[in-house]
Amino acid sequence: MTSTPLKGSDRLSAGPLADGTATPVRPHRVRRRGRSAPYWFLVPAVLLFAAFTVVPIGYAVWLSLHKVQVKGIGLGKGARRQVWNGLGNYTAVLEDSEFGHSVLRAFGYGLIVIPTMLGLALVFALMLDTPQARSAKFARLAIFLPYAVPGIIAALMWGFLYLPTVSPFYYLLREFDLPQPDLFDGGNLYLSFANIAVWGGTGFNMIVIYTALRSIPQEIYEAARIDGASDLKIALRIKIPIVMPSLVLTFFFSVIATLQVFTEPMALKPLTNGLSSSWSPLMAIYDAAFLRSDIYGASATAVVLALATFALSFSLLRVSDRYTREDRA
Repeated sequence: MTSTPLKGSDRLSAGPLADGTATPVRPHRVRRRGRSAPYWFLVPAVLLFAAFTVVPIGYAVWLSLHKVQVKGIGLGKGARRQVWNGLGNYTAVLEDSEFGHSVLRAFGYGLIVIPTMLGLALVFALMLDTPQARSAKFARLAIFLPYAVPGIIAALMWGFLYLPTVSPFYYLLREFDLPQPDLFDGGNLYLSFANIAVWGGTGFNMIVIYTALRSIPQEIYEAARIDGASDLKIALRIKIPIVMPSLVLTFFFSVIATLQVFTEPMALKPLTNGLSSSWSPLMAIYDAAFLRSDIYGASATAVVLALATFALSFSLLRVSDRYTREDRA
């Protein structure tokens, strides 16, 4: 048995045949395999994304379009069955005043948390980026450390510090005959939740902004100092405009986190009687799904909240992008 000799680059071998001759591998096959290799590496990530994100979202949408139909007293086989409900669940969600109040409470909470947290993060990042900063590494770690504390632990820790019977702060207030505010009542409740979020989230946002500041070439600062600019002018006219994309990014993350606030009010609810089961939108979803066993209404509420979050984020992104283009022009 003879083999046809190959010319030039066609003489690539994939292994010997039975007669000892080499098996030729065409260059176009090698190129085709090389082009498809990155897509094979993406397969595990795509499968995990589909299994744990796309499928649950699709199932939630499917549940939101159905309801349970009960026959008689609901006992026995076939007494309860799932039927098509169309947009009925969505109509009920939009007409639910308690859900609307939970959204308003979340916005009020965000009006306190977002400006305070991002303002502190920006100030800390600017302070750490100055040449006069001392012990910058220790300061970065100290500011970032609260973010490493799990949210439920932080909420419980602050919750017990808010309780007059066990809090050392209330003990000091009593010793000095100072006013002792109820941090679980009325408007103080917003401040209590906001304090936990600011304490835990400032460090993460500070690291994002500080990383953006460290990427700015030092030559820009040197040129500004030669022109007589002070550290304050450099921060206001150079640093903040350059890190504006990072500020926008942290702002979007903060808006999404605000609409999804759940850990703080849920952890503090057992410590006070002034907190309703639907204080925030996610608490309303949890209450409907697991306390009232209305999984279909809860799914519709979750879909509405997801769409509202997407619409708000997309609108803010378009506005910020438009202003960014105008500033560059």
